[in-house]
Amino acid sequence: MPSDTPMRASDLFACTQCGECCKGYGGTYVSEADINAIGRYLNLTAAMVRSRYCTLSGGKPLLAQRPDGYCIFWEQNCTIHPVKPRMCRRWPFIPGLLADIGNWRTMADACPGIRRDADETALRQYLRYTLELENQ
Repeated sequence: MPSDTPMRASDLFACTQCGECCKGYGGTYVSEADINAIGRYLNLTAAMVRSRYCTLSGGKPLLAQRPDGYCIFWEQNCTIHPVKPRMCRRWPFIPGLLADIGNWRTMADACPGIRRDADETALRQYLRYTLELENQ
């Protein structure tokens, strides 16, 4: 990280492994690379992963959710943690939360790992920096 970026991800978020990010919030989009990695991990073909564990939203695959709203792979912890999708690996530094500080603050109400007390100016600077990296 450039020296002019005073905050680090760990200043803004520390995962508590509570699973709240694995519940609801529109689902988890998965790429072909994610699907292939999950398939290798579970010893399944990509087609099997798509048919057993994915649904479509806007023509894009999402990990299915159980009736209680949790991801199909959540069982007191992520059962595919070593190959969890990119969206999960990046939580909470995902475009939808980074685009608007209000989204960040709203999600902080549900996710105990997100620091609500972060300095707003520094937080905005870090979010801009992260979005710039995302767009490279």
